[in-house]
Amino acid sequence: MRLHRNLVFTVIDSLQLIFNEGVYADKAVESALKKDARWGARDRKFVAETIYEIVRWRRLYNEIAETKEHYSRENLWKIFAVWAVLRGIELPDWKYFQDSPVRRIKGKFDQAQSVRKIKESIPDWMDALGVAELGKQWDKEISALNKQAPVVLRANTLRASRLQLEKALNTAEIETTVDPKYKDALILKERKNVFKTDAFKSGLFEVQDASSQLVAEYLDVKPGMRVIDTCAGAGGKTLHLAALMENKGQIIAMDIYSGKLKELKRRAKRAGAHNITTRPIESSKTIKKLKESADRVLIDAPCSGLGVLKRNPDAKWKLQPEFLEKIKQTQSEILENYSKLVKKGGQLVYATCSVLPSENEKQVLHFLEKNEDFLFVKEKKVSPSKSGYDGFYMALLERKK
Repeated sequence: MRLHRNLVFTVIDSLQLIFNEGVYADKAVESALKKDARWGARDRKFVAETIYEIVRWRRLYNEIAETKEHYSRENLWKIFAVWAVLRGIELPDWKYFQDSPVRRIKGKFDQAQSVRKIKESIPDWMDALGVAELGKQWDKEISALNKQAPVVLRANTLRASRLQLEKALNTAEIETTVDPKYKDALILKERKNVFKTDAFKSGLFEVQDASSQLVAEYLDVKPGMRVIDTCAGAGGKTLHLAALMENKGQIIAMDIYSGKLKELKRRAKRAGAHNITTRPIESSKTIKKLKESADRVLIDAPCSGLGVLKRNPDAKWKLQPEFLEKIKQTQSEILENYSKLVKKGGQLVYATCSVLPSENEKQVLHFLEKNEDFLFVKEKKVSPSKSGYDGFYMALLERKK
């Protein structure tokens, strides 16, 4: 592989924004990809994947490059050199790579393999937390969470079956595979810009990780029901619910961020989902008005996001222990308040994209101790190391009749 100056400079500029100016990695990548319209798919892939990989392995590369977490321009070049050497890429004869100690880089990489927090490139506190909550299983989970996430699509069955979607994508020269455990999922064989396809513009699919596709199904919705999605966001799971309900019945999609609900409306229109009403949560009155009115309630709770580090490596460095404590309190309050929307005999799913028991089964246990009118039905823990996809948790609870 030959390094091209303009692509490498774009990577360095983007890392400067992420590490020194607090710009989110996805935003930096989005902006980088708009830099030169002449770039082909291979160039764009190099820029996006290199930025994400260096963000993912930031601590490890820092350690090897001995840059002491000072991200000056000169140090960013040293870190880039580490990335290239570890990938077997020959460093070109550019002034930035003069004195790059190729042999020492390889030797220091080997040394780093004996210390998990450096090998897996995570902050000390996160490593300690993972061990405290998951014990030996943490080794497997954090290793899986450092692998690049596959791109998974969910066939929108309001518009097309999975087989019809597969054929439409084949026509656009996009190859996919199926995983029998996920009935509407297609996995891309290689990363491509699927958003430019006619299949996407016609609403035949959404991009949604396979683990995330299990959540709406867990709620066991039926056509004609009244369903409330309490933390709908931009609506990935809401749209899945609409498809499972065959557009019959009513879905009320709620969120505290009205901007996200606007995006949901746009996506629902493309997907042909007509049974969704959006409702911003402006105060506790919004919830009170819907008390005991829903057959099904989905609480896709805000969480640490530790189950989705493979697609959001930036979170390793943005997440702080104080936030985690605060979010657990929020989860507890949300579960307490939003459970009131379930009618007698109705069901709710509490879900997170975290692998930590303190955000998952312990929250459910705490809730059930205080709310004797709810019964535990079942739970599912999706392990990144076993599934190859994101880490998720979901619990199905039922309100007594």
